[in-house]
Amino acid sequence: MHTLTRQVRFSLNPFSARQVQGFNSYASKPCGEGLALYFSLWVDLASPLDLDTGFVVNVSEIDGVVRRDVVPLFAEMIYETFQDRQTPTLISLAEVLKKSWAVIENSFQPKIVTQLSLELAPFRRITIGSGEAQMFIYSEKFEFSAMHQLWNDKFDETTNFEVFRRCANAAGHGHNYVLEVSVEKTTGTEKNGWHSEFEKDVKEHFLDLVDHKNLNVDVAEFESLNPTVENLSFLAWQKLEKKLKNAKLCKVVVWENDRTYCSYSE
Repeated sequence: MHTLTRQVRFSLNPFSARQVQGFNSYASKPCGEGLALYFSLWVDLASPLDLDTGFVVNVSEIDGVVRRDVVPLFAEMIYETFQDRQTPTLISLAEVLKKSWAVIENSFQPKIVTQLSLELAPFRRITIGSGEAQMFIYSEKFEFSAMHQLWNDKFDETTNFEVFRRCANAAGHGHNYVLEVSVEKTTGTEKNGWHSEFEKDVKEHFLDLVDHKNLNVDVAEFESLNPTVENLSFLAWQKLEKKLKNAKLCKVVVWENDRTYCSYSE
């Protein structure tokens, strides 16, 4: 079984019921002429391959279905919300995702829609795994910088450099890390100020502990534990699991660089 993922980009003008289509789907289509809100919808389809084409499905079919059947749902919600001088919430966006699932789940049969994920910004997204879902996953990325040295006192110097290589350098070295925190939220109600509280909790209970620190020296947990990206992801889970309000932690991911990351969940 293969899973194919396709991103469909579109921009919507919240002040106009008429959306200009444009001609550049790479940038977004509809194009959201003038002041517009940009969206990126990821669609996951699972299916055995078509042996004649080598496709799960031609991605142009996904584009067509989303632009025909899904984009109008977002356009209606955005326009009506702004007309009523309201602000779209995570809950309202999750409800549109559920409606979107309902209108496209039969459009690709026998292919199966397995996930819809909406990017709200390059570093924030919400995800559902079912059209009947009573919860969605909210994910947000944070950054922090820190230095570390990888070393094990049980090893001799030669073994340390064989195992950890340049990371065993006594002077240490730094990384610009990225932390992604994913939490489960119910589709029922949304507490006012939740998002700000969420960011504050992540900052206070993990980022302040590690940001611009020498992990080996300044973080007690790493006095006898190597500050690898694996151990950092576990530490993030430990620090945040019981501290996030009005949401359940479901996964943390720590990127050491753009080629290496580790996730942790239970």
